[in-house]
Amino acid sequence: GQHGPKKRMVKESQYALQLKEKQKLRFNYGLTERQLIRYVREAKRRSGSTGENLLQIIETRLDNIVFRLGFAKTIAGARQLINHGHIKVNQQRVTIPSFLCKVNDTIEIREQSRNFIKKSVEQLSSQSEPIHLDSNLDKLSGNVKDIAARDQIGVLINELLVVEYYSRKD
Repeated sequence: GQHGPKKRMVKESQYALQLKEKQKLRFNYGLTERQLIRYVREAKRRSGSTGENLLQIIETRLDNIVFRLGFAKTIAGARQLINHGHIKVNQQRVTIPSFLCKVNDTIEIREQSRNFIKKSVEQLSSQSEPIHLDSNLDKLSGNVKDIAARDQIGVLINELLVVEYYSRKD
């Protein structure tokens, strides 16, 4: 009508629920549709639960790890740090936020950028560090100890609905 639809309790379709979960995942991690499709395909190739594999792949992205280590306030802020060349992985400068880190990778802030980032890290020090990461805020470095388990990932997303959404597309 003129003033919008009438307020009726309409049950959402399964597709609508799947779409909302996918959009929530994309928004939380700042992923494009193309990236998410690529990660879902990779998760399907790996053995084990596809949904869990998907979240593990996304959690190993460099922008996400820089955020989880507390070097940035948001994932978008971490992405900007990486794009501007402030981050090194295993002594190599990396400017690609979607770079996938592996176990035992060392992530650190470049020497030239330490003073600039130290101020923001002091403000964020109250954030709790994930179990799968090991950080040294004095040296502004961190290490990937392990792949994140599903219960360590604090995002409230039903990843199975995301996998179901993309299984329709194939």
